[in-house]
Amino acid sequence: MRRLPILAGFLSLLASAVAAQTIAPVIPLGANVQAQMGAAAAAATGKPPEKAPLALDARPLSLGGALKTPEMWQQYKTNYVTDNGRVVDTGNGRISHSEGQGYAMLLAVAANDRPTFDKLWGWTRANLMVRDDQLLAWRWDPAHRPAVADINDASDGDILVAWALTEAAEYWGDVALKTSARRIAVEIGRKLVIYKTKNGAVLLPAVAGFAPEDRADGPVVNLSYWVFPAFARLPLVAPEIDWRGIVQSGLDALKLARFGSDGLPTEWVSLRDGKARPADGFPVQFGYNAIRIPLYLAWAGIGEREHYEPFVTWATRYHGRAIVDLAGGRSGGNLSEGGYAAIGALTQCVVESRALGRDLWSSRAPENYYPATLRIMAVLAAQMRFPSCLR
Repeated sequence: MRRLPILAGFLSLLASAVAAQTIAPVIPLGANVQAQMGAAAAAATGKPPEKAPLALDARPLSLGGALKTPEMWQQYKTNYVTDNGRVVDTGNGRISHSEGQGYAMLLAVAANDRPTFDKLWGWTRANLMVRDDQLLAWRWDPAHRPAVADINDASDGDILVAWALTEAAEYWGDVALKTSARRIAVEIGRKLVIYKTKNGAVLLPAVAGFAPEDRADGPVVNLSYWVFPAFARLPLVAPEIDWRGIVQSGLDALKLARFGSDGLPTEWVSLRDGKARPADGFPVQFGYNAIRIPLYLAWAGIGEREHYEPFVTWATRYHGRAIVDLAGGRSGGNLSEGGYAAIGALTQCVVESRALGRDLWSSRAPENYYPATLRIMAVLAAQMRFPSCLR
């Protein structure tokens, strides 16, 4: 009988210990504390601390009426769009091309300017849709007869025009525009994408000249032709095309195509045998085309920190105004006009939350078509995805 008090005492002590463990408060660690602990752990192991994932929003967004600075569109129209709807590349012999027509058509939808959109689409249809399929001839030169000397297309121009038609059809409720958008989009999927490669669904720069059967180092791609925000919207007109697969192949290729000490992609990249290297016969440089890559990533609200960081480094080291010789690891020339710097500023906004300078959308300095286009596109992308950067 004397065992009962002893047993009761033991159980009481046990219960007290359990209660003490149960009641002891659990204090959550704040973000700063976690960061300090991560930095301390990294210092102990000799590894750099991991950076937090980017806070991006990849929801598909409608473009219609999204431009909040109509004065930029008015100036753009005055400087580069003729009365009959031709977009003039003022820095390139005053030619026109499918890319330029597509950019202006997108801006017209964003500015809710239906009359200008109709002029742009009318000129594009009459002068560039001269192939025997639904794609567009890439270049129109007023100094030559015929003005279209090269019947090949450019997939970025095809994509931009199809995207603009898709947005216009939705915003203005126009079935005819939706039909036109679908015809181009389906043709892109049929003729410009190689499926089931080691790199996934690979987007070719054109119908002719870049596929494995065309080049020993093929397929050759231009990563700035992946117009990422378009691929989120083209399912509205062509849902049967693997747009997600195309997006993924572009993101994967960006991780592979890192060349030179700056880790930047070249303008033209060989994806032969699933590997990435600078394509044969092209300058080993990051330049006029490739600077659009972070614009399209940001505008779509996609990607990881790893995708953006080489472009942040470029924006910081070269102030967003340099062609980079990736073979020699040095500047290969200056991009002197201010619009080029808009891409670096947008990239720093996305990754570092830096505010965009007000001069980005208030500048009236004269510049050529291409930097002016980059400027207004960067502002539009920020207005749609990163309004906090427009302080």
